[in-house]
Amino acid sequence: GAMVTDRYQHVRHHPDTADLTAWADAEGLPVIGIDNLPGAVPLERTALPRRCVLLFGQEGPGLTEEARAHASMVCSIAQFGSTRSINAGAAAAIAMHAWVQRYADIPGPQDR
Repeated sequence: GAMVTDRYQHVRHHPDTADLTAWADAEGLPVIGIDNLPGAVPLERTALPRRCVLLFGQEGPGLTEEARAHASMVCSIAQFGSTRSINAGAAAAIAMHAWVQRYADIPGPQDR
């Protein structure tokens, strides 16, 4: 709210995964899980839907079995070295930036 984000960001609380996914289904929004699970598709090579819900798991255990079952797809974020996990806030920033790169109306150098 300090940056007046409350005027354009809409926060909805859902008490559990079932409530979230029921809402998303009713709104026609696919749920996209973000986790480095076996079978996850690389975020870097995936076109996220324009309208979707990005779902992140808890740091450590990641997405729950229930969350995975409701996700229309799960995307992983490329990582190198011995670390096999990433902070949930950092993962959210990376995934939201991937969405922004595809859909935001970002002015190019010619517009400056």
